[in-house]
Amino acid sequence: MHLLEIGARRSVPAAGVYLALTRRCPLSCAHCSTDSSLSSEQHPETPFRKLVESFDPQTRPDLLLMSGGEALLRAGLVADLARIARAVGTRSYVLSGMWFAREGRRLPAAVHAAVREVDHFAASLDEFHEREVSRAEVFRAMHLIREIVPGVSFQITGRNDDDPYLTGLIADVRREFDDQVPILVGTLSAIGRGRNLAGLAPSAPTSGLPVAAVDPCDRVTWPLVTYDGTVYACCNQDLVERRQPEHLILGHAGRQSWPELRELFLEREMFRALRALGPSYVAGRFSERACDKGMCGNCVGLAGDRKAAVRLEAYLRTDSGRLLERTAREVVERQDATAFSIRRSRHGDLVALGSEEGHGTPAHAR
Repeated sequence: MHLLEIGARRSVPAAGVYLALTRRCPLSCAHCSTDSSLSSEQHPETPFRKLVESFDPQTRPDLLLMSGGEALLRAGLVADLARIARAVGTRSYVLSGMWFAREGRRLPAAVHAAVREVDHFAASLDEFHEREVSRAEVFRAMHLIREIVPGVSFQITGRNDDDPYLTGLIADVRREFDDQVPILVGTLSAIGRGRNLAGLAPSAPTSGLPVAAVDPCDRVTWPLVTYDGTVYACCNQDLVERRQPEHLILGHAGRQSWPELRELFLEREMFRALRALGPSYVAGRFSERACDKGMCGNCVGLAGDRKAAVRLEAYLRTDSGRLLERTAREVVERQDATAFSIRRSRHGDLVALGSEEGHGTPAHAR
């Protein structure tokens, strides 16, 4: 499974679901967005298993995306979930910090078995990861992993699009893998342990638009199951864990099936409005608490605002409300497979490397 296939489904509500399988991680990266360590809390596997076991051929998500912490510390769980999901037609993805590549080690048997089951493997690499696992070690392991699962990619982050480290790393990846491995590029943010680093962007992305402008939110397109099994409609892990906004809680993976959660996710008016119209529009038009604090700030401000929820629900039942929601959704769904990555970086076209669409990708980062 190529990264573009994931991107092609990114704007489709409930086409994917994120599982944060554990907060634990053997690395100690200074920028860690989840503030993970090897001693972090770890919850039972049961909610994740119950959720994936509830997938059925009619309502199952197209994609199951697993991360952590370090998801491959639960390699057996990764393998089992991927296998169960595949039985009903769901493909799987796992993101790893590559701790197992240190000192040129062979792939641990459990990691090998998990990688063999997934449809896509992504390696995370940046200046802080590289202090824990060297670039050469990560490259060596990725060559081995490509022999097990053809669908691989790098998830690379820099301080900004012009960061010399970032452009150098992109060039090295392209050269080492002959432009056959796609790259998802992002920028570091002051979240998790990254709040202690100087010069990083604030955690809440801002829209740069007036409060009442329609600005669809792609973070409310695929739900997130956090470490304890709580399911959020928003996949911004840092926001939902720190703030736990009640209006974004979808349910619990240990108590509700995927078909139940999916129906709530697709039908609840607040979720529909956030992903089609955006938090700034919803807050500006329906809440008395509206303030121009960007998408995430405006969204958090909606928590507990029952009056805004009632006004929104009434509006979405009107002809004009239905028309606006439908029009906004149609605009989002017309986006191509690179739209999600291009919104986050001017290097967004690199997700197409190694695909038919990637032939002739601009070599600006070579």
